[in-house]
Amino acid sequence: MRAASESHQKGNQLSTRLMLRIAVVAVAALGLFAVACSDDDDDGGASGGGGGETLAAVIDRDELKCGVKDSQPGFGFLEPEGSYSGNDVEFCHAVAAAVLGDSSKVEFVLASAADRFALLASGEIDVLIRTTTWTLSRDADLNGAFTTTTFYDGQGMLVRSDSGITSLAGLDGGNICVTTGTTTEANLDDRFNALGLAYTPVAIADDAAALAAFTAGQCDGWTADKSNLAGQRSNFPEGEDAVTVLAETMSKEPLGPLTRDGDSEWHDIVQWVVFGMINAEELGVTSQDVAAMASSPPNADVARLLGVAFDGGAVPEPVLGIDADFMQAVLAAVGNYGEVYARTLEPIGLTRAGSLNALWTEGGLIYAPPGR
Repeated sequence: MRAASESHQKGNQLSTRLMLRIAVVAVAALGLFAVACSDDDDDGGASGGGGGETLAAVIDRDELKCGVKDSQPGFGFLEPEGSYSGNDVEFCHAVAAAVLGDSSKVEFVLASAADRFALLASGEIDVLIRTTTWTLSRDADLNGAFTTTTFYDGQGMLVRSDSGITSLAGLDGGNICVTTGTTTEANLDDRFNALGLAYTPVAIADDAAALAAFTAGQCDGWTADKSNLAGQRSNFPEGEDAVTVLAETMSKEPLGPLTRDGDSEWHDIVQWVVFGMINAEELGVTSQDVAAMASSPPNADVARLLGVAFDGGAVPEPVLGIDADFMQAVLAAVGNYGEVYARTLEPIGLTRAGSLNALWTEGGLIYAPPGR
């Protein structure tokens, strides 16, 4: 009887444990179901959701809305005839080519320093490609996701060549033009305080206002990203020799595209368009030979980049929600990273050789993961 009782008790214990396990599994399943329903019901709002809403919107619209500048030669500039030019503009065209197969299907939206993040968060633009610096607070607080850096920059200072100013110390007590709503303001304050220099900030809204204030003599110096100052110098009304960019670099300014938080599919597309252009340069694939390379790829790396079969193998499967051969359209339309750089930035004096923006194989920081 005692053995039978003990056996009965063990049976009850096993039964209880089994029931508890079943209950735990059921609760977990209900939790997953609730999360799934929550995700499906979430329309994304300002956060862009989590499942490719932007890609679907761009395809449905048959046009990419790209936030850019219109007053920075070399990066984002509105030409007199109404077209946009510059390095950032070329990356907008590249994304359109990848997603829509046509690099011309872009609506350029002017994104000022004050409203650029709001435009992205609200969905008024699909991507922001506008010399925007990647910082901790912006990454964490502004509902945006930075992709890889397209240009490594640093803050500098523009002065008149005949001013006799050769370093930041020469601006002690001076008036400095600085754009509001940018990291430039805080960097200026940090650097001048560290050097023990007094200054009066002249707050301006954009490059056009800064140029007007500087040329009118309201400012002794104009501080901005060195890439911006190089562009302004190349287009200065009195000639580029009239102004000088001081040698000192006041900050780190990694610039690159920004997408909305929560839409990882769209973020990956924008990021891998940039990566693809970098890898294309490293592999020697250009706008001139992309068609020939696609027809007869010289190696497996080039075949993977262009989304074609290699040596009798299988054609790569799409992995980003777009065609596997999207880089063919990108390269045919705008070229690789080096081609775009040479076309847009070298003309304003931004020499690439020996800079941070050289390929990693040439001592720079331009590097992309393998496309496999």
